[in-house]
Amino acid sequence: MQAVRIHRFGGPEVMAIEEIGRPTPSANEVLIKVFAASVNPVDAKMREGKYPVVTEKDLPYVLGRDVSGEIAAAGDDVSSFLIGDDVFAFLSPEHGGYEEFVLARVDEVAAKPKSLDQVGAAAVPLAGITAWQGLFDHGGLRQSQRVLIHGGAGGVGHFAIQFAKAKGAWVATTVSTADKEFVSDLGADQVIDYKSEKFEDLVEPVDLVFDLIGGETQERSFSVVKPGGTLISTLQEPDKARAAERNIRVGRYTAQPNGAQLQEIADLIDQGRVKVVVARTFELREVAEAQAALRDKHLRGKVVLKILG
Repeated sequence: MQAVRIHRFGGPEVMAIEEIGRPTPSANEVLIKVFAASVNPVDAKMREGKYPVVTEKDLPYVLGRDVSGEIAAAGDDVSSFLIGDDVFAFLSPEHGGYEEFVLARVDEVAAKPKSLDQVGAAAVPLAGITAWQGLFDHGGLRQSQRVLIHGGAGGVGHFAIQFAKAKGAWVATTVSTADKEFVSDLGADQVIDYKSEKFEDLVEPVDLVFDLIGGETQERSFSVVKPGGTLISTLQEPDKARAAERNIRVGRYTAQPNGAQLQEIADLIDQGRVKVVVARTFELREVAEAQAALRDKHLRGKVVLKILG
């Protein structure tokens, strides 16, 4: 089978499409025939050697963290999926999604949303789980609370807006001028153009800031969090001393695979309460261009590789 592997860390040139053996699932694993795989910023970090979970001892390494496909084989202890079932998954770092067949633990996998094709489904797992866990597990967002989402037009952000609205929260978001209508259509209650407006001058205090931007944006966000509120980031640890002064809970997190949460997300998609936006698709041989597009272009939604089918 074909897979995109790296034998050393570096730029796009270190990625190679190679023929490797098809793996066999252990007792609690399934083998997924991969029709599409999402492209995420973490893929480039892994390729560059800037993601500490993947080190030189793990090389050669297959990139990619989330996939959509069908069950091709199942371990002896797997009873929740059958051969041929359409599924999608957010993979643990041990297995990469840029390949034609991939192993996944059964608890990382969920039934693919019936309303999505394979490309749309592949766009969901990592970004969707990142948004879900940031808002609800780490951010503690509840119905009727107020959240400010920085970077609402991106892969994670466009899910975060919709998840927060689905749970009954009020949502503000910062985006560029070109994306204001896009996030309004997703349900954002207040949209701030970060290029021409200061969110701290416009947003009334919120219960949660969900930070997908970092840097100066994160520093300025302290001023809009209610006392007792929360600031959560995917990028950098917020200033704990400053948080203590303002009675704010802060944290940085890394999303973890969770099939049960992925199934909740699938249900919201099939109910029509969440839509998936795919910015661009690429063939497997265009993997370098796919990662470059994610890095260089201002994209709405997700980038997806078409693997099989």
